[in-house]
Amino acid sequence: MIYKFKEFTPFIDPSAFVHPMACVTGCVRIGKDVYIGPFAVLRGDFGEIIIEDGCNIQEHCMVHMFPGITTHLMKNVHVGHGAIIHGAVIEENCLIGMNSVVMDDVVIGRNSIVGAMSFVKEATRIEEKSLVVGNPAKVVKQVSEDMINWKTKGTELYQQLARDCHNELREVEPLRMIPENWPIPNQNYSSWKRQ
Repeated sequence: MIYKFKEFTPFIDPSAFVHPMACVTGCVRIGKDVYIGPFAVLRGDFGEIIIEDGCNIQEHCMVHMFPGITTHLMKNVHVGHGAIIHGAVIEENCLIGMNSVVMDDVVIGRNSIVGAMSFVKEATRIEEKSLVVGNPAKVVKQVSEDMINWKTKGTELYQQLARDCHNELREVEPLRMIPENWPIPNQNYSSWKRQ
């Protein structure tokens, strides 16, 4: 669902995929090859949201801000299921883990990883290549090149998913019997493995 709010109509690059069950409102810019999952909410009513090329915002995420603030996700940011980003800047190629909360005036340095269920408190500054975990979140170590490569490959999967959804996702009636040649998922996505 895409909504104009006051004079602000969202901009969505034609190559981006926004699931019909996501909600994008107002002053929102979505770049190339972005994937926005179902039930994600990007609410650009109080300020601006910028989602640069190659990002993904997965199911049940919330992106918002206080009045007059810009929430900015730079290129290839990967936001896991259920995360909340409120008035923060997430620099290039970061991963925000599932169900994490990143608060106002936070800056997460490029190539950093915020672990699942972490709480990054207001005005925190995270240096690049940091692994951040906990509540409140703290830097526990530097991110290795292997971890960055793993994260980058995971983000590339979602860039491919955006392309695939444009071509292959459609609403249908469910099957009432399982066919003999039931397809197996992951055949096209098997190059990425958990670390």
